[in-house]
Amino acid sequence: MLLLTVMTAAKASSDPLRIVTYNAELTRDGPGLLLRDIRSGRDAQVNAVIALLKHLRPDILALQNVDHDAGFATARALQTALRKAGLPLVHLFAPAPNTGVPTGLDMNGDGRRGRADDAQGFGLFRGEGGMLLLSRFPVQTARAQDFSGLLWRDLPGARMPRVDGAPFPSAQAQAVQRLSSVGHWAVPVQTPGGPLWVLAFHATPPVFDGPEDRNGLRNADEIRFWHVYLDGVLGPAPAHRFILLGDANLDPARSEGRRAAIRALLDDPRLRALAPEGAQGTATVDWSDIGLGAMRVSYVLPSADLRVIDSGVFWPAPDDPMAQTAARASRHRALWADIQLPGTN
Repeated sequence: MLLLTVMTAAKASSDPLRIVTYNAELTRDGPGLLLRDIRSGRDAQVNAVIALLKHLRPDILALQNVDHDAGFATARALQTALRKAGLPLVHLFAPAPNTGVPTGLDMNGDGRRGRADDAQGFGLFRGEGGMLLLSRFPVQTARAQDFSGLLWRDLPGARMPRVDGAPFPSAQAQAVQRLSSVGHWAVPVQTPGGPLWVLAFHATPPVFDGPEDRNGLRNADEIRFWHVYLDGVLGPAPAHRFILLGDANLDPARSEGRRAAIRALLDDPRLRALAPEGAQGTATVDWSDIGLGAMRVSYVLPSADLRVIDSGVFWPAPDDPMAQTAARASRHRALWADIQLPGTN
C-alpha cells in the first residue's frame, strides 16, 4: 500500500464532493507496457482517459482495470500525468490485486496449470487490470481494510461450484481460492467535511465458465460480500458516511449472471439506489464489439445518510465534442456523483 502526502488545494467543508468510478481499461499485454505508454505522452487511449477525467474533475477517483506493479511506478506515472492536466489527486491507495497471482493449481478445471485462468484472479501477469484509488484528500491508510485475501469458502453463506456432488474443480483449488477476483476495499478518506468511507471493488464477469457456473457463483458472492461486510460479520464496518462503488460486471435486467445479487444490493436500505444516466440511460458500458450492446455493470451507491446533489454517467450524446474522447478511452463510461456529507450543508 502507498500513501503520498502532499498539500492539496483548499476546499470548503460545505462544498459538494465529486466521486467518480471508472473502468478505464488501462491494461496491456505485459508488465511495464502501460507505464511505458503513460510516460510517452503519446498514447491515444491514455490521453483520452486523462482528458475525460480532466473534464469530470473528481475529488475522489476509483479506477478499475489499471495495471499494477509492486513499486507503484505505473500509478505514480498516471498520478503525475493527471496533475499536469490540472487534477491534484495527490493521495494514492493501491494494494496489490489478486489478478495474475499464481496458485500452482488447475483452478478452472481444464486439466492445465499456470494459465491466466489458474491465477487467483484472471491475469496474464501479476497485477494485470488492478484497482486504484486517487484522492485530493488524505487517505487514512492505517484504518483501511483490504479484504482481497479473504478465501471464498470463508464468506458466510458462500456458494461454491460443485459437479456430481464434489467441489469443482477440486477440493485443493477451493481450499486456496480467494473470493475477490481483483479486490474488495474499505478505505476512509479525510475530507474537509469529515471522514468518508470508500467501499470499492471489481467483480469477475459471470461468464467464461461451464455448466458448474464457477464465475457466475463467484460474481454473485463478490457482490453479496457487501451485505456481509455492512452487517459487521467481518469486523467493524461503517454505519454511515460511506459510498459503495465499482464494476459489479452484472446488469440487473439483462445479463447472464445471477441478477438477484445486484438487485439485492440495490434494494439494501442502507444504500441509495442511485441510477445515474447518460446518453444511453443507465448503461455504463458499450459491449457492441462482442454483441451485447449497452449494459449497466458499474455502480455508485452512497449510504442513505448522504445527500446527493447530482449524478450521471459520462456518456455524451453523439454530437457532443467529448463523445469521441469517451469512446476512445474505454468501452466503459465513468459514473459520477456530487454528494454532501451530513452536517456540512
